[in-house]
Amino acid sequence: MKKAATIDEFLADVPDEQRAALEELRKQVRAAAPEATEVIAYGLPSLRLRGKYLLSFGPAKKHLSFYPGAVLNDFKLDLSGFETTKGSIHFTPEKPIPASVVTKLVKARLAYVESRERR
Repeated sequence: MKKAATIDEFLADVPDEQRAALEELRKQVRAAAPEATEVIAYGLPSLRLRGKYLLSFGPAKKHLSFYPGAVLNDFKLDLSGFETTKGSIHFTPEKPIPASVVTKLVKARLAYVESRERR
């Protein structure tokens, strides 16, 4: 399998049900961070803000993952019912992350990246 150069190429190889859920997440992320640039980073669809890593998302065998980083620790209550790791949220097409939560996470991640730029 050829490495994808764009998010569209990456998603073209994802099974339909997972692809639809990831496309919806992508749309929500883009709405919350319209100034971010789409790239493939670490082998996953990702966004960068002025060249700095912002977040990623992608499929796994039994779930989908959204990688907003450590900011998710501030949203434990919003994420109850979802499996989380240090920097990711696992979800399924049947139980997507609510759009309002995605927006909160992306805005928090934008604020984090921007605060690091000011240092």
